[in-house]
Amino acid sequence: MTRTSTRTKLAALAATAVMALGTGVLAASPASAKAADSSFGCESGAVCIYAGEWDWSNPTNAYYSAGVHRIYGKEGRHIVYNNQTPGWTVRLCTGIGTGCGPKMKAGDGWPENLSPINSLKIERP
Repeated sequence: MTRTSTRTKLAALAATAVMALGTGVLAASPASAKAADSSFGCESGAVCIYAGEWDWSNPTNAYYSAGVHRIYGKEGRHIVYNNQTPGWTVRLCTGIGTGCGPKMKAGDGWPENLSPINSLKIERP
C-alpha cells in the first residue's frame, strides 16, 4: 500500500469520526445492546476487530457486554475499534483479563499487534 493511500484512508477515517460524533451516532446505545447504527461496519455498542491492519470494511469479531472476552486465532496486526457509547472503555490483555494495556476510549480505533493478546476487557463507566 502506498503512503498516499494510507494517508487518504486516515483522512477519511478522521472525517467520518468527526461526522459521526457531530450527528450523535457514537452515543446511541449502551454497550450491552445491539443497535442499527454502525461505523465502519461495527454496530454501535460494540468493540470490533477487523481482518487486517488497514481493512475497515467488515469486522471479523464483535463484543458487546462488559467483562473479559477471550480472543482466538488473531495473529499480527489487526484494527481494534471501540464503537461503544462515551465512558465505556476497552483494554487489550496478555492474560485472561490480566496484564492489560491502556484504556481505549469510545470512538478510538487503530492497528494493534494481537499476537501476544489473549483477551480484551470491556469496562463500563
